[in-house]
Amino acid sequence: MNAAFEQLQSYPFQKLAALTSGVTPNPDLKPISLHIGEPKHPTPEFIKRALMENLGGLANYPTTLGAPGLRNAIGAWLERRYGLREIDPDTQIIPVNGSREALFAFAQTVVDHTRAAPVVVVPNPFYQIYEGAALLAGAKPEYLNTLAADGFALDFSQLPDNVWKRTQLVFVCSPGNPTGRVMTLDEWQHLFALSDRYGFVIAADECYSEVYFDEAQPPLGALQAAQQCGRAGFPRLVMFSSLSKRSNVPGMRSGFVAGDAEILKKFLLYRTYQGCAMSPPIHAASTAAWQDEAHVVENRRLYCEKFTAFKRILGDVTEVGMPDAAFYIWLNTSGDDAAFTRDLLARQNVSVLPGGYLAREARGVNPGAQFVRIALVASTAECTEAAERIATFLRQQ
Repeated sequence: MNAAFEQLQSYPFQKLAALTSGVTPNPDLKPISLHIGEPKHPTPEFIKRALMENLGGLANYPTTLGAPGLRNAIGAWLERRYGLREIDPDTQIIPVNGSREALFAFAQTVVDHTRAAPVVVVPNPFYQIYEGAALLAGAKPEYLNTLAADGFALDFSQLPDNVWKRTQLVFVCSPGNPTGRVMTLDEWQHLFALSDRYGFVIAADECYSEVYFDEAQPPLGALQAAQQCGRAGFPRLVMFSSLSKRSNVPGMRSGFVAGDAEILKKFLLYRTYQGCAMSPPIHAASTAAWQDEAHVVENRRLYCEKFTAFKRILGDVTEVGMPDAAFYIWLNTSGDDAAFTRDLLARQNVSVLPGGYLAREARGVNPGAQFVRIALVASTAECTEAAERIATFLRQQ
């Protein structure tokens, strides 16, 4: 067996199950689950209809590169959304079965474990796939702490030159999970300069890019930043996007990668052997989803309602920071985040996720400690009730 398996930690939700295994939730209150980032808004009917109308495609093997119609639809969306002037659907876009599997597979493509002590840099806290992908590719994860004192910004100076020299891949997540912070153009410029100096590849996870709160100011994207910096062809840069949050289809497992054509050529070769092509019915439904924006605007409206309710209800009890984007509240508990999670479930039957489970100790600090992640994925009514229960819980603390 691959010895790297011994280095993998339990997934955060397994840790949560162990933490709460002996807890009896308040039986007088119905359970409200806000611990997992699974969208609960209804899937648009036109997407389901496109899927059903193309079930005949199950009789055909799918292509790894994906159907031209889907790649063209994604390319057109990238041009509309980010103002990209040049994106080639034939060489710079690959449909994938959700960003999660693509993020993992990408590390296996990029990391050269024959080189001495390869490094993969990840933000901290982070999406656990980054760490597992690095370890199983034969690399060592190095963590960039994102701290409240710094506005959760990425401070690249945390890592010394001898680490950057061994770095082959950097994962970034913008808007971030769990903080919801969006990287600035200055941060992108700094990261691009480091990539030019040390030669590493950047994997930009943008699965939350379409959940934001000002229609006039959508979050800056990685390819958009590269274009604004004059980086033709997006050198050593690949972005990962998904329909799961944008279109409320997490079970459809549909997304895409886009960026540096030479890197994607190698990634396509890897995927040909991996055997993970998207099925034709999903192709059709995905094409329909990327071509429509009305349902995405409505999706954002619903999230705005929930954030507004949370801030209004909790604002008199504790500070509630509004994220730049995404659907998480990163709540400071001012104490033990695991105990907060356990006690909140016992007293108010609301489940959240300890922030420490989403991070690792690095340079003497776990940046997720004393925070909990609250995913505003339930209905507006449930989220409003959850906010009221959390406010009651905090007043009793």
